Amino acid sequence: MNPILEELSKIGIVPVIKIDDAKDAVPLAKALLDRGLPCAEVTFRTAAAKDAIAAMSKAFPEMLVGAGTVLTTEQADAAVAAGAKFIVSPGLNPDVVRHCVERNIPIVPGINNPTGIEQALSLGLTTVKFFPAEPSGGVKMIKAMAAPYGNVTFMPTGGVSAENLSQYLSFPKIIACGGSWMVPSDKIAAGDFAGIERLVREAVDTMLDFKLLHIGVNCKSEADADGAAAKLRDIFSFETDKRAISSFAGVGFEFMNSVGRGTMGHVAVKTSSVERAVYHLTRRGVRFDESTARLGKDGKLEFIYLADEIEGFAYHLTK
Repeated sequence: MNPILEELSKIGIVPVIKIDDAKDAVPLAKALLDRGLPCAEVTFRTAAAKDAIAAMSKAFPEMLVGAGTVLTTEQADAAVAAGAKFIVSPGLNPDVVRHCVERNIPIVPGINNPTGIEQALSLGLTTVKFFPAEPSGGVKMIKAMAAPYGNVTFMPTGGVSAENLSQYLSFPKIIACGGSWMVPSDKIAAGDFAGIERLVREAVDTMLDFKLLHIGVNCKSEADADGAAAKLRDIFSFETDKRAISSFAGVGFEFMNSVGRGTMGHVAVKTSSVERAVYHLTRRGVRFDESTARLGKDGKLEFIYLADEIEGFAYHLTK
């Protein structure tokens, strides 16, 4: 996969921005970066798009700024000259795609049927935008189309929201979703960047979907672990489950047969994607113990411990 698209897949959400005044570009980009979305698709639907891309790219070179709604080769050239790192189009125009491919410009053209997928493949692309996503059948349609095309991935846009984001990203062939709910035009125009920051953080948290899975308690021996689980069974009627290295009481309490990781024990936190969680939490300053990383059969990260304890407990992420 192209490195730009690989980075977008780690970010998971691509804010689709309609900006009417280029003066709003830098504070908007800062709000996105500060709250966890270091990317933007600035649509070429307004006269300010080119200047907005230039301002964002100059102020924050590390940000993945792309151009959306690109309909012509001239627009593609203008966007790249302004600093755009990728191009997105609502449909698949062979001339625009060839123009970008020949110049090594990442482009994600819009399709919503198998014919569009085959046309993209014939032009050398394996990642397409599914647009408009919800009116075209949503995740169900993507899954149906994806079946015959094993190497094709999708970036759905159009009707994706906080309510259905997790449903889309749960399908492995969807690398990211484009959406505008966290960057509404009225808040941009009003200069309400604090409000946008809140929406961006909520969008990232919704995507990562952190949930407490269980608490692991270190015990001195297997007998102590079994006894602790039995006590919770007797008190709360939690069903016990004896395993190789621990005994569970219900699904929320794990009593370790010996003193394991963490001074007092560990806390397991479930997330929709461990890889995306590590990416975003690292941006929040969290450190990870890479020696504890475990990969799944698909080669993707599925388990890892945070490097630091919190009040005597180690914390690990799992899917």
